[in-house]
Amino acid sequence: MTVLWRDRPVGIVGLGLIGGSLALDLRARGATVHALVHRQATAERAWQRGLADRIATDPQVLEGCGLVVLALPLDRLLDPPQALLDALPRQAVLTDVGSVKAPVLAQWQPRCPRFVASHPMAGTAEAGVEAGQPALFQGRPWVATPTEATDPEALEQVRALAEAVGARWLTCSAIAHDRAVALISHLPVLVSAALLLVADRAAPDPELAELVRALASSGFADTTRVGGGNPELGTLMATHNRQALGEALAAYGQQLAALQALVEQGHFDQLEAALTRARELRPPFL
Repeated sequence: MTVLWRDRPVGIVGLGLIGGSLALDLRARGATVHALVHRQATAERAWQRGLADRIATDPQVLEGCGLVVLALPLDRLLDPPQALLDALPRQAVLTDVGSVKAPVLAQWQPRCPRFVASHPMAGTAEAGVEAGQPALFQGRPWVATPTEATDPEALEQVRALAEAVGARWLTCSAIAHDRAVALISHLPVLVSAALLLVADRAAPDPELAELVRALASSGFADTTRVGGGNPELGTLMATHNRQALGEALAAYGQQLAALQALVEQGHFDQLEAALTRARELRPPFL
């Protein structure tokens, strides 16, 4: 079988954190990368960073690519410009990296017979053309959400791409994916943001506010990292995974209320039991 990422140019639409990191890893493995970006300034900086072999704002840069990765924000992924649709190579395998899968499938599968919905579970709080970094996907999950209509050969090509950059491949339904990421990705963004807002608003006195910031250390940094990230990304996640995220927030609110009750009622033996259970639960998530 021809391995598209290795034997043909790979097209990457968007050179932010995911697209840029993927481009770096693929080029390090000998692949040829053609990249489409939105702004000329981005193209110039991406060229300086060596992110791709060809970089342009003209969608025709994707001509000849055997595999195209749509590394776009969710809003642009769900409302793609006609110029991009027209320029996609007709026989190319197409995949995306969006963090919500059901609406992406509904948008792209009818358009492209070789489309594979996928999502690498890797990231940092950074964004933009400076954010891409080598080995971002190493050891991290890369999940695909195939349907009965998904081309099996296309699915294998995307799997080969994911495994080439060191990711762990798995598959599930789009609905299961969206419910899962609501719990382990989208909910933590809002919980983390809430911690930052609480710490800020609970210290209206200037001296106390200064002390709160001075005392914040690694624990606070760890628990607020994703909440201090890209606000546009967090909003798009909530917008396009609203139901599953709402259910996750409700469940989290119930659990937080239960812990609050234990503290207020002085049931510290039960609180210790809950914290012990939490400690036991953590390792399989890491």
